[in-house]
Amino acid sequence: MKKRIVLCLLALALLSVMTGCGKKKDADPLTVTLWHVYGGEVDSPLNGLIEQFNSTIGVEQNIRVKVELVSNSGSIHKSVLAAANSDPGAPSLPDMFVSYPKTVLALPDQDMIVDYRDYFSPEELGTFIPAFMEEGQIGGRQAILPLAKSTEVLFVNRTLFDRWAATSGASYDDLKTWEGIYALAERYAADTGKCFLVNDYHFNYFQVGVESLGENFFQNDGVRFGPAFERAWEPYAHAALEGGVWLQNGYATESLRTGDTIVSVASSASVLYYSDTVTYPDNTSEQVTIASMPYPVFEGGEKLVMQRGVGMCTTKSTPEREQACITFLKWLTSPERNVEFVTSLGYMPVTQEAFDAYLPAAVEQLNNPMYVSLYETYLKMQESYTFYYAPQMENYLDLETRFENLSRLKLMAGRAQYQEGSGTAEELVWDTLDSFKLDYGT
Repeated sequence: MKKRIVLCLLALALLSVMTGCGKKKDADPLTVTLWHVYGGEVDSPLNGLIEQFNSTIGVEQNIRVKVELVSNSGSIHKSVLAAANSDPGAPSLPDMFVSYPKTVLALPDQDMIVDYRDYFSPEELGTFIPAFMEEGQIGGRQAILPLAKSTEVLFVNRTLFDRWAATSGASYDDLKTWEGIYALAERYAADTGKCFLVNDYHFNYFQVGVESLGENFFQNDGVRFGPAFERAWEPYAHAALEGGVWLQNGYATESLRTGDTIVSVASSASVLYYSDTVTYPDNTSEQVTIASMPYPVFEGGEKLVMQRGVGMCTTKSTPEREQACITFLKWLTSPERNVEFVTSLGYMPVTQEAFDAYLPAAVEQLNNPMYVSLYETYLKMQESYTFYYAPQMENYLDLETRFENLSRLKLMAGRAQYQEGSGTAEELVWDTLDSFKLDYGT
């Protein structure tokens, strides 16, 4: 009997040790690291979802996602390249990091990152919106996975627009085309002495506009100045010369906050920075309503709009670490979860099912009218627009920067000439274009 008791106690002790080992394993999950851009270190909506993942799927599969860095895309681009090149003092590459194609193209070896086709089935990849996936296809590999996308939309100060429309006869239908917008811009400048339109991305206006008219915007390593470019330049320049287009530096949100403009074309993600209060130069202010409308198009042109926003890269490591990252990314891009994520930021979801089955119901739960208007605009655009993405060119950033600066400078100089009486608007439209082409091409 004593021997049996001793044997039972030994068996219980052995079982206890084995159970303890199991608990120790559960307490040490496989931790994968992440660098992202979505919010601040503390109040990021993505951080909250990561906590939710860690406490559910993470617990079940012994995985933990850890955020190591929250910054802007430019800083993460530099940090990724420093890590990839083993620069002195650079941190190690995280398991996941947000990226534009330019970051992947600049890596010393693109095989450093996972090809998502190795982990997602063709059917799974097919659930994503094709244009969003195409932007992340580099060197025949699916190098970037879309998580959340933004685009460009028209923001309108409805309070000031309606006030002017009551006396001018202006209509919201006029805001659907570039031709209509520029015509209103000239009338508004004549009536009020102020600019009507501010466009954050002049380079995108021309790039998307020319492509929407059936011509290539790029030629070799530069810009092609064809008939479609001239068609886009003429009304834009004419309205700018008449004083209807804002040409100063700074973001579109700034001139809308002061009432210096009442319509802007900007990234949809900038909804975070638009204010429902306008403060005038005399320090008076008033409450206004800011609403969104689909991106304008040229009459007879294709409904084309720029897609924006980083995607996610996964660093090659071990099969276990890579699989842990994929588990998290599949969870985050599942339609219901993805809509929860993007609506907290003002972005678009990345799958068709998310748009069709979950986004409309999520919009009904939004309390901020500015966000409701934005998501109603998203839904309209997703139905009828093609999401365009810029080509993968090594000198793209240089082309963009020079174009933005030079186009504004030429039109500001032309505006000064027009005010001095040194030419008609019709003459200066083409004079400024010739001068722009001459200097841009050098």
